[in-house]
Amino acid sequence: MKKSDIYYWRSIALKMAEQVQKAIAPLVGKEEAGEIIKMGVDGTPTKLIDLVAEDETINVLENTGRPVTLISEEIGYLKIGEGDSEPQIIFVVDPLDGTTNAIKNIPFYGISIAIAEYHSSDVLPSLNDVKMGFVKNFATDDIYEAMRGHGAYLNDERIKPSGQESLEESSMGAFIYGTKFPKIDNICRIIRRMRILGSVALELSYVANGAYDAFMDLRGNLRVVDIAASKLIVEEAGGIVTTERGDPLNGLLNVKERTSLIAAGNRQLHQEIMKALEVI
Repeated sequence: MKKSDIYYWRSIALKMAEQVQKAIAPLVGKEEAGEIIKMGVDGTPTKLIDLVAEDETINVLENTGRPVTLISEEIGYLKIGEGDSEPQIIFVVDPLDGTTNAIKNIPFYGISIAIAEYHSSDVLPSLNDVKMGFVKNFATDDIYEAMRGHGAYLNDERIKPSGQESLEESSMGAFIYGTKFPKIDNICRIIRRMRILGSVALELSYVANGAYDAFMDLRGNLRVVDIAASKLIVEEAGGIVTTERGDPLNGLLNVKERTSLIAAGNRQLHQEIMKALEVI
């Protein structure tokens, strides 16, 4: 990606985050925000506040006047603008991550924006094609961002993950309800603190700056598009993100693609988690 394109698409991502935040603000904490409007392409209900967020996302991209592809859980796959670009630019967006928190006015919800550069029509785009990632907490205005090969930042300050290597002393974020992974009990007995805050993109970003020592979601139902930005942010900060088996995580950028993941601030802690899960 050329430097001029990097600056341009970064400005569009930040503008998108700002405008979506403004668009949903009147609905935060309101009962009508949770009204189910339709079923999204990913098979989950689309609430009014989700629809408002996605409509504003589309509006921002349409106003660029450039050909771009949007992948989003409510609408699926949408080509915007006339003509073709080489390489193709793909925005992978969760316009509102933490919908229930926003409806209940719990201050932990935001947007996830990944920008992928795609060169081949023979192979479907994947997480490895993501070049930039942005996650904004609408309740605090904190912005996490990363560009592949150039590190990760929180509000323009370089960040790094936790150096905590002991599982017994760690704080971990997790989505553990509904999991069929019985070995998770081992971690619950060992870990010092565990949090469930309700926004995967934000919680995974917490690993990037050490607010969490680790994060895991073992349900096998995590949308790849939801972590397309935050995975890059964690890895550019210096952290580790893998599948629950410890394999590299490189799912397709498709709203129906699902996964599990384990993220940690360092390789030693990641190994300790894997041992507790009896994976290794």
